[in-house]
Amino acid sequence: MATGLIALLDDVAAIAKLAAASLDDVAAQTAKAGAKAAGVVIDDAAVTPRYVVGLSPARELPIIGRIALGSLKNKLIFLLPIGLLLSYFAPFIVTPLLMLGGVYLCYEGAEKLYEAVFPHAAHEHEQEVSDAPVDAAQLEKQKISGAIRTDFILSAEIMALTLANVSTSNIYAQAAVLAAVGILITVAVYGVVGLIVKADDVGLYLVKSSVAPVRILGRGLVVGMPVFLKILATIGTAAMLWVGGSILIHGLAQLGYDDPEHVIHDIALQASGLVNIAHTLVEWVATSTIQAIIGIIVGGMTIVFLSFIVAPLRRSISSASH
Repeated sequence: MATGLIALLDDVAAIAKLAAASLDDVAAQTAKAGAKAAGVVIDDAAVTPRYVVGLSPARELPIIGRIALGSLKNKLIFLLPIGLLLSYFAPFIVTPLLMLGGVYLCYEGAEKLYEAVFPHAAHEHEQEVSDAPVDAAQLEKQKISGAIRTDFILSAEIMALTLANVSTSNIYAQAAVLAAVGILITVAVYGVVGLIVKADDVGLYLVKSSVAPVRILGRGLVVGMPVFLKILATIGTAAMLWVGGSILIHGLAQLGYDDPEHVIHDIALQASGLVNIAHTLVEWVATSTIQAIIGIIVGGMTIVFLSFIVAPLRRSISSASH
């Protein structure tokens, strides 16, 4: 009996050691996968604040909270199981689906650019392809829905990068890493976004301080944050364009059409060779600029398609139903 108990305890100890090693492996893979997805995470953080610009300050944190909840649902309820299933049963469809998401990001970015250059025409396009909000509550709902849709695409890219990084692991480890990355990234992104959008309120509080340097910092936050948010909104638009363009170019390479990727890489290398410093930065800027231009072209074509084909078709169906 005693011998059997000792053997059982040895087995339990061995299982515990194996579980601990597996947890360590999952933690290491989570950190590695998170680092691989860092670029998309930064773009996600840049994109999100623009969805609360122009809304009531009292609604900023609740809106960000609802977007964060939607982001968690995107990653854990939809993308995690779908990603695992597709990677096992239909890996060939992952790249085309990501490319469709890339087209959507290009469209979103191009639409914002269109709105900045031709606001009246952009407003007409918006009315053609979607229902105009009738009150503040509906506007808020539309903003949240738009943010969650954009987050879905960016989250899909993050989860795809993560899954590719752990493709040799067993399904349980893959699921654990995907869940860990999804939760950690969501908390990090929306925590930072919440701090950014409420920084001006912190500034108002600091202005009341009796300490002169603290008051100066407070005034700087109050004056600077609205400008910073506008700059960040611009960066968010650019991010959608270059991420969308990069997804399309990388997707084409995955499908066997890698000439565009090679051409962009060669142009970026030539651009970096023209300067004596910061070669990596110049190469990244050149690559991102070309990808953003591709994003603008694809997004512009999507706007035309929606305006002249989808919108008239929608009106015809609506008229026929009445």
